[in-house]
Amino acid sequence: MLRKIMKGGHRKPSKSDDNDFGSGPANNVVVNHSSRAAPGPPSPRYGPTVIAPPPMNAVEPLPFFRDVPVSERPNLFLRKLQLCCFHFDFTDTLKSMREKEIKRQTLLELVDFIQSGSGKITENCQEEMIKMVSVNIFRCLPPHENTGQEPTDPEEDEPYLEPSWPHLQLVYELLLRYVVMSDTDTKVAKRYVDHSFVLKLLDLFDSEDPREREYLKTILHRIYGKFMVHRPFIRKAINNIFYRFIYETERHSGIGELLEILGSIINGFALPMKEEHKLFLVRALIPLHKPKQISVYHHQLSYCIIQFVEKDYKLADTVIRGLLKYWPVTNCQKEVLFLGELEEVLEATQSAEFQRCMVPLFRQIARCLTSSHFQDSLSCTAIDLVAIRFVPIYLACLLSFSRWPSVIVEKPVAERALFLWNNEHIVDLIAQNRTVVLPIIFEALEKNIQSHWNQAVHGLSVNIRKMFLDMDTELFEVCQRQYAEKESRAREVEEQRELTWKRLADVAARRGGEDMITV
Repeated sequence: MLRKIMKGGHRKPSKSDDNDFGSGPANNVVVNHSSRAAPGPPSPRYGPTVIAPPPMNAVEPLPFFRDVPVSERPNLFLRKLQLCCFHFDFTDTLKSMREKEIKRQTLLELVDFIQSGSGKITENCQEEMIKMVSVNIFRCLPPHENTGQEPTDPEEDEPYLEPSWPHLQLVYELLLRYVVMSDTDTKVAKRYVDHSFVLKLLDLFDSEDPREREYLKTILHRIYGKFMVHRPFIRKAINNIFYRFIYETERHSGIGELLEILGSIINGFALPMKEEHKLFLVRALIPLHKPKQISVYHHQLSYCIIQFVEKDYKLADTVIRGLLKYWPVTNCQKEVLFLGELEEVLEATQSAEFQRCMVPLFRQIARCLTSSHFQDSLSCTAIDLVAIRFVPIYLACLLSFSRWPSVIVEKPVAERALFLWNNEHIVDLIAQNRTVVLPIIFEALEKNIQSHWNQAVHGLSVNIRKMFLDMDTELFEVCQRQYAEKESRAREVEEQRELTWKRLADVAARRGGEDMITV
């Protein structure tokens, strides 16, 4: 209840539209995030100009389109658009109920009129319609409740729902019908659905209302498909949103929806792939693995990454090295996600690309194999097991609920890493390069068999060990002998270290501490 009161209260004023994005080239795109910024002068064309609510009883219903002659319908259409420009206060459900219903019915009639194709929409009507849409949807968004300092679990947080959605939904539906309408001439429409309009649409993806983001996703996708002139601009603007999210704020509500759009766009890339698209993969998509809340959009991100690898298998090495660069150190939930994505990438990887990255890749997999991460029946946190040993249990529980997000993880990290050997293609790649792979992971497998606490991990490690033994007995025996020699040397070093300390203690005891210096 407190969250709803805060959301419905004061909103941050909108930012100025100092830059004219309507005529600039795609290379000069700047995402100004006007929906959550400082106040400024209104946009020269379709800025979020708010028309004050009319006096009581000033809004009167207009006649239906079917009740007027065809020649008068364009004029009636303009009058209805003007009526729909009025704003109402939805924080008070009992205020202006009659006027709100009149506007809702008018919007419904406009949607039906556009959808039915009863009459050709003149250029003047198109301009006024885009103005009405802009007045309604381009507004100040409520500030994010979370400041970004503390990670949150969006699945547990109740989403914020826009109070004015009964009107907003119909405005979005009207815009969608206009964009997809076969009679819409893009040469005319691009004058009104211009770069400035598209940029403000992209700003609205930061809305916390999932219903609004779903409409925005559909509309922007349709605009991208219909207005070819806007395609480079849209890609560049989405790039800039990602850059700001990754390197500045790490707060944005619509990353998942934007990635869904990009998944469809990437699927349509022509081959050979342009250098621009490869740079987008390296500079934007791969760094999206860095933010803490990757679990919110990881499914869509993984789909985009796999699309690149499937279109150009030579990118597999780049993607795998990118994953290793951003591989989490203490966040077990992210590690499980990374391992799942890694399996999909490896499934589309050819032998030559696999050989380029297999050494650093299996060094990381070896670390995952020996992970002590565990799954709690209630929740699993990213607290390292080593740290828990030095903290009382009750304090560790308190910290886990107050500072770290509670997340449910399907499998321990080690078990998920061992599941890679269930994939036939990955096993084939490993078998072809076993002379390099087995020496890297042999020690991890032996340690799991000797001392890992999880029975599932222990059993899987035994199975994989047997797989390598059947694969190449001679290589296996060499690795086993090297491991035994290494363990023997380690024991000798440990014994020597303990003996040295014992001698020092004996000398100190004989001298009675006379010559020792205390710091």
